[in-house]
Amino acid sequence: MTSVAENSSACRPGAEVDKAGFAAPLILIVDDMALNRDLVGRLLAAEGFRTMAAETGEQALQLLRSSAADLILLDVILGDRNGFELCSAIKSDRALRDIPVIFLSSLDDPDSRLRGLDAGGVDYIAKPFHPKEVLARVRVHLRLRAALLLLGRQQEVRLAELQEAQRSMLVVPEDLPEASFSVCYRPLGAVGGDIYDVLRLGDRLFAYFVADISGHGVGASFLTSAVKASLRQYSGPLYSAGETMQGINAAMRSTVRYRQYLTACYVRYYQHKKRLSIVTAGHPSPIHVSAGGQARTFAVESDPLGVFPSVILDEHEIPMEPGDRFYLYTDGLIEDPRLPSGGRAAGLESLRQACERHHRLPLEQVAETIVEEVRPAGMPVHDDLLLLAVEARS
Repeated sequence: MTSVAENSSACRPGAEVDKAGFAAPLILIVDDMALNRDLVGRLLAAEGFRTMAAETGEQALQLLRSSAADLILLDVILGDRNGFELCSAIKSDRALRDIPVIFLSSLDDPDSRLRGLDAGGVDYIAKPFHPKEVLARVRVHLRLRAALLLLGRQQEVRLAELQEAQRSMLVVPEDLPEASFSVCYRPLGAVGGDIYDVLRLGDRLFAYFVADISGHGVGASFLTSAVKASLRQYSGPLYSAGETMQGINAAMRSTVRYRQYLTACYVRYYQHKKRLSIVTAGHPSPIHVSAGGQARTFAVESDPLGVFPSVILDEHEIPMEPGDRFYLYTDGLIEDPRLPSGGRAAGLESLRQACERHHRLPLEQVAETIVEEVRPAGMPVHDDLLLLAVEARS
């Protein structure tokens, strides 16, 4: 059994690994009685476990912070604090909270058992104990922990794959430089529910699409590919901008679950005609900034997609002169749930002013700059953040 003094050299993560790469589980024994520490340590060591021991709560915390323990056997009566307090401290520490704690104590009354479980313990063994019972319970909880860690790693891999798949579907300015755009996308989690896309529909004809699927995280992100496929299916010369959105609506109704919907803004930019065709579906309208730096928005009255068989859409056509810019965004940039009505009016005005203020910035910098100003890094964020900036060319 490794003592407190020996721990710094012998019980580092990765110590005592055999040639096959197997590391025996490391168990911390916390007891103020040396005889008890030695007895439990010998029992576990005989079965191939690695052990380390602490006499006090403070020594135990020092060991836990320097060694990767897999399980803790904890007495209730210690020299500097009781085991319930120590267990609570361990469970409140982000780095230690996942280590299972088994109480091993001479206090065998119902109240003590309940206190141990309330403090975060996974089991409670009364002294004097039977060696086979200790070993059985240690093994059960180590197997449970191993299963949870494996499940967590599998989830991380799946999430990373989904995140990479979502990123691979995002068009970047280098992919389509003729579309003259920049984008800043900051999902709230590893994967987001906001969507954007940029399409070439013809000679000097481009489509820009920004949408927000209700909900967050993996559930919303699964719809990204379906929505993008529908967008590409219903874009092009066979469909008007409004018909494109109606097509996405039909696809949403046939594929999404109950009560899930999509708000979206779809813009076609006819470079040769110097004209925008804008269609919104329950989504904030674009911000148009003239070459002289004057910003304006549009009143919007429209339905989200995926709710009704046929949707009422808001449509505008506006001229675009060289040097003009327009900005598509999602409501994470203009909403603040801490403010009345979500603060949308004030948030939209703040975003509009930022678009005006930074109109002279190079296009490749402007989206990131505006998002950082409107939602600085230190500000609490409650939704995905997405801003797509487009500049009219001559």
